[in-house]
Amino acid sequence: MDNKENKLGLLALIALVIGSQIGGGGFNVATDMAAGANAGPIILGWIITGIGMMALVLSFQNLTNKRPDLDGGIYSFAKAGFGSYFGFNSAWGYWLSVWLGNIAFLTLLFSAIGYFLPLFNGANLASVLGASAFLWLLIFFISKGIHTAALLNMIVTTAKLVPIFLFIIIVIFAFHFDTFTVDFWGSGTFHFADVLTQTKSTMLVTLWVFTGVEGAVVLSRQARKKKDVGKATVIGVISTLTIYILISLLSLGVMTRQELSTLKSPSMAYILESIVGPWGAAFINLGLIVSLLGAMLSWTLFSAEIPYLAGKDGTFPKFFTKENKHHVPISSLIFTGLLIQLFLLTLLVSDKPYRFAYSMASSTILVPYLFSAFYQVKYSWQQKETGQMIIGIIASIYSIWILYAAGVGYLLLTAILYSLGILIFLYAAKEKKQKAFKPFELIWACLFVLMAIVAIIMLAAGKITI
Repeated sequence: MDNKENKLGLLALIALVIGSQIGGGGFNVATDMAAGANAGPIILGWIITGIGMMALVLSFQNLTNKRPDLDGGIYSFAKAGFGSYFGFNSAWGYWLSVWLGNIAFLTLLFSAIGYFLPLFNGANLASVLGASAFLWLLIFFISKGIHTAALLNMIVTTAKLVPIFLFIIIVIFAFHFDTFTVDFWGSGTFHFADVLTQTKSTMLVTLWVFTGVEGAVVLSRQARKKKDVGKATVIGVISTLTIYILISLLSLGVMTRQELSTLKSPSMAYILESIVGPWGAAFINLGLIVSLLGAMLSWTLFSAEIPYLAGKDGTFPKFFTKENKHHVPISSLIFTGLLIQLFLLTLLVSDKPYRFAYSMASSTILVPYLFSAFYQVKYSWQQKETGQMIIGIIASIYSIWILYAAGVGYLLLTAILYSLGILIFLYAAKEKKQKAFKPFELIWACLFVLMAIVAIIMLAAGKITI
C-alpha cells in the first residue's frame, strides 16, 4: 500500500489541474475566440464560462469533501447519484474525452516541432512515427509510478508558464485601446440575436481549453490530504481563467479581430512575432512543445485512472483493474495507448480523424460534467444545504447551455460513441452475473442507439461533417 510520502501534495495537485488545462488550446485561444466573435461577445463568453466553471469546480470541491468515499470523482458522482448505467456513461465519456484529446495534442505537438524541423507537419508519416514513439515512451515513464510522473508534471507546468507570462507582459505594453474597441459588438452596434450567436460560438472553445479542470478530482485517491483536492481545483481554475482572459482580450488590442482570425496555429507565436520579431514565434512554439508535453502527461494519467476505478467496482470489465508493482493501472494504460495508436495511424490517409478527435474530446466531456452538476443538486437537496444547491443549479444550467451551444450535430456524433459503450457495459454486467439495465436505464440506452443511427444516416448523406 502507498504511504503518505508517495501521495500527491497540494502543489502537485494544482500543477495537475493547471497542466491538464493549459495544453495546446491556450496557445491558440486568441484566434479560436476571434474566429466567431468580436471583443464584446468574447467578454460575455468569458463571464458565462467563468461563472459556469466556478460553479462546476465548487460542486467538485463540495462533493469531494462531503463524500470522501467517492474516489473516482466525476465518474463516482454520477454513479452515486443516478445508478450504474449513468455512472458508466460518465466514466466512458470522460475516458473518451481524454484519449481523443491526446490524439489532438500529439498532432499539435509535431506541428509545433515542425516549426524547427520541417520534416514534421503533424499528419505525415514522420509525424505519426514520431508521435507513436513519444506515446509509448510516455506510457513507459508513467508505468514507473504516478508519483514520479506527477513530480515531472510540476516542473513542466512551471516551465511552460514562463513563455505565457512573457507574452502577457509584452502584449500589455503593445496594447492599443482603439484597436480593442473597433466594432466592439459586431455589425456596428449591439444586436441581441447577433451577440447571442457570437457568444455561442465561443462556448466550445472555452470548453476545450478548460477540459481537464477536474484532474485533481479524478486522482483524488492519490492525494495526501483529501481536502487538498478541492483547494487545488479552485486555485487551478481561477489561475487558468485569468490567463485565458488576458491572452484573448489583450491580443484584440494588438491586432483586429479580422487579423487574429486568419493567423496560423499557434496564434500566440505570430502575435508576439508581430511585436518583437521572429524570435517571438520561435520562443512561443518552444513553449507550446513544453506545454503539450505537460498536458499529455496529465491526460494520460487520467485516462489510465478512470477505467481502473470503474473496473474496481464492476462498472468496467475487471481487465482494467490490473496493476503493476508500482501500483499503476497497467492494463488500462496500455489499452488506452493502443486506441490512441490506432487513431494516429489513420492520420496517414486523412485529416478527418484529427478533427473528429478534437470535436469529440470536447463534446464527450459534457455528460460527465452534467451529471456531476445534477448530483450536486440532488445531494445538497438531501442535506438541506441551500447555498450548495444553488451552486449545483448554476453548474447544471451552464452544462445544459453548453449542450445547446454545441448544436445538434455534436450531440448526434457523441451518441455514436456512447452507443458503442453499451457493449462494454453489457460485458461488465455479465462478469458480475447481474441484470444490465433497469427499465429507465434501458430507455436511455435505446435513445442513444436511436440518436447514433440518425447520426450515421446524416453522416452518409453529408448533412453532418466531421
